[in-house]
Amino acid sequence: MWNRAAGPVGGAQLRPPVTKDPKPAKIESTIRRLISTPAPYTTRVPQSSPASVTFSVRVHPRARRNAITGRLGDALKISLTSPPVDGRANQACIRFLAELLQVPPSSVTIAAGETSRNKVIRVDGLTAAELQARLDLAK
Repeated sequence: MWNRAAGPVGGAQLRPPVTKDPKPAKIESTIRRLISTPAPYTTRVPQSSPASVTFSVRVHPRARRNAITGRLGDALKISLTSPPVDGRANQACIRFLAELLQVPPSSVTIAAGETSRNKVIRVDGLTAAELQARLDLAK
């Protein structure tokens, strides 16, 4: 029992709460594993060849408007109004990027991630420097 004025009553003793310290080796191994494992949205960094450029995007379907909403690691975060049903979000992504980068829609392709929010986009006819310049103009 406990008496507010006097403290423990009737021989009851207060014991400090038992806290177990996690093993430091386990914490260190977990931290090493987390640092060495790449995040799923950082699959690729922009790669350029003389004929095309490849970069990662993270798509947010069913958004209020079509827009670039920022960066997520190395990926460009894109919001699209279309739902991810029957490839409509993929088509909207291609149309949006083609309009944004001022290239024909036939030169924008999804190289990887057609059924995922994380996608790798290839744009033919642009270099990495041109891509960066056009993205900066779009902001």
